[in-house]
Amino acid sequence: MNEAIQPVLLAGQWRPSLGAAGHFRAADPTTGEAIGPLFPVSGAADVEAAVAAASVVAAELTATPPERIAAFLEAYADALDADADTLVALAAAETALAAPTRLRGNELPRTSGQLRQAAQAVRDYSWTQPTLDTAAGLRAHLAPLGKPVLVFGPNNFPFAFNAIAGSDFASAIAARNPVIAKAHPLHPATSQRMAMLAHVALGKAGLPAAAVQMLYHFDNALGLKLAGDPRLGAIGFTGSRGGGLALKAAADAAGIPFYAELSSVNPVFLLPGALAERGDALAQEFFASCTLGSGQFCTNPGVVIVPRSAAGDAFVAAATAHFAGAAPMVLFSQGGVDHLAASVATLRQAGAAVLAGGASGQGGGFRFAPTLLSVDARDFIAQPQALQTEAFGPVGLLVRVGDAQEMVTVAQAFQGNLTGTLYRANDGGDDAAWQAIAPVLRVRVGRLINSKMPTGVAVSAAQNHGGPFPSTAHPGFTAVGMPGAIRRFAALHSYDAVPDALLPVELRDANPAGVQRLVDGVWTTASLGDAA
Repeated sequence: MNEAIQPVLLAGQWRPSLGAAGHFRAADPTTGEAIGPLFPVSGAADVEAAVAAASVVAAELTATPPERIAAFLEAYADALDADADTLVALAAAETALAAPTRLRGNELPRTSGQLRQAAQAVRDYSWTQPTLDTAAGLRAHLAPLGKPVLVFGPNNFPFAFNAIAGSDFASAIAARNPVIAKAHPLHPATSQRMAMLAHVALGKAGLPAAAVQMLYHFDNALGLKLAGDPRLGAIGFTGSRGGGLALKAAADAAGIPFYAELSSVNPVFLLPGALAERGDALAQEFFASCTLGSGQFCTNPGVVIVPRSAAGDAFVAAATAHFAGAAPMVLFSQGGVDHLAASVATLRQAGAAVLAGGASGQGGGFRFAPTLLSVDARDFIAQPQALQTEAFGPVGLLVRVGDAQEMVTVAQAFQGNLTGTLYRANDGGDDAAWQAIAPVLRVRVGRLINSKMPTGVAVSAAQNHGGPFPSTAHPGFTAVGMPGAIRRFAALHSYDAVPDALLPVELRDANPAGVQRLVDGVWTTASLGDAA
C-alpha cells in the first residue's frame, strides 16, 4: 500500500499537492533516522496556484479593517499557547532542541508574544507613521503593499522565525499583506501543525482563507523563479548567505524588496580590565553562549578578541578547558555537520589553530564537537574575509591582540554584523579603550552590546535584529521588534489635496482613537483644531 503524502495549505484549503516533484520526511537529529509522515516537494503548479490565490485576495486584505487583522493575530497566538504540548513535542522530535527550557520555556512564548505585539501595533496604527502637513495639503502614511509577501523560514527557530508564525509572518500580516510561507524542510510536522492553527484562526477572524498559504519545500531552481515573480510585493528570508544572495539576485532583477538575515560572527571584545576582574567568569559566559542550542544561533559569539597578556592567557586556558571537556553536540542535520566541518577547515587554512574539538562527533545522529580556534591579530587583519567565515554551530575563534590600538585595527577589519560586544571593567578602567573601539564597531553592527554575550534577542520596540551587509540585505530595518519589523512590508503612500472623508482613517482631521501622528512637525494625538 502506498503511504499517503501530506496535503499543502493552498488557495484557502488543505489539499493534495498539484503534481508533487517528490517527497521527504523529517529526521531525528539524535539518531539520523527518518521520522514522521511523508511531505510533498512542491512543483511549479503548487507555486503558481499559491501566487495566483494570494494575488486575488491582496486587495481584499488591504481593505480589511485593522481590528480583524488584530483579532486574527491574537486568536492565532492563543491557539499556539493552547496547543503547546503538541507543538513542543513535534518540534523537539524534529530539532532535538530542549523541550522544557528552549521550546516551551522560551521560544513558544516569544512567538505568541510577538504575534500579540503585532496585533497591538495594528490597533494603535504605530507602524503606519501618519504624517500631516496642513499648509501643503499633504498627508502620508505607511500602508499595505497590495501584493503577497513570500517568507522563507530558517532551520534554527521552529517557532519564533517559522515562516508560518514567526516575526516575518506576523509583520507581513500586520501590514495587511497575504503571506506565502515556505516552511523549512527540517521541521515540516511542526510547521504543518502551526499552519492548521493559523487556518482556523483566519476563519474565526473573517479573513480570506487564501491570506495564509504554506508549502513545505521546493527545489532551488523553482525558488529562484518564484523570488523573481513580479506579482510578489516583498520577500522575507532567514538563512544562509549563499542561498539568500542567490534569491536576492532574482528578486533584485524583478524589483522586489528583499529583506534577509544572511550571516554574522558577532565579534566580542574583551578589554584588559574586564579580563583582570573576572576572566574565569567570562570564559564560562563565552562557552555557554557559544554552545547554547549547539551554537545554532545567528547571534552566536563567533569571534572573540583577547589581549596577549597573563589575564588573556588565563582566559584562553579556561575557555579551552570548557570546550575540550564538552561532549559532541547535536546539530539539526547532516548538511549542518558538513557545512560546519567545511567552515572549520576554511578557518584552519587561513591560519587558525585548533585548541579544542575540530571534528564531527561520535554517538550517532548529527553531532559536532565544541570547537575553539585561535589566530593572531596580524593574520586576522591580513585575511579578514576567510577568518570571518561563519561557523554555524558550537565553534568560536579567538583573535589575540597586543593593545587597544590593535583592537581598533581588528574592529576596522570586520564586515557588517548583527551584534558587536565590548566587555569593560566595572571600575571604569576600560572606558578610554571602549570609547576608542566603540565608534569603529558601531557602524559595523546593528546592536552594540555592553558587557554581556549577544545570544539574547529581546522582542522589543527598541530592538534591532539587523545590521550592515552581509549580516542582512538592508541596514535600515529589523527582523525583530514591533512596530519596526512591520515597516519592511509596507509602502509609503502620500495624499495630495484629497478630501478628508476620502482619506485613510488615521490621516483624517478627526483622531478619535488618539493615534500618535506627526502634524506640522509636532508629534500629537490631538485632532486637527483641538489643543495638543
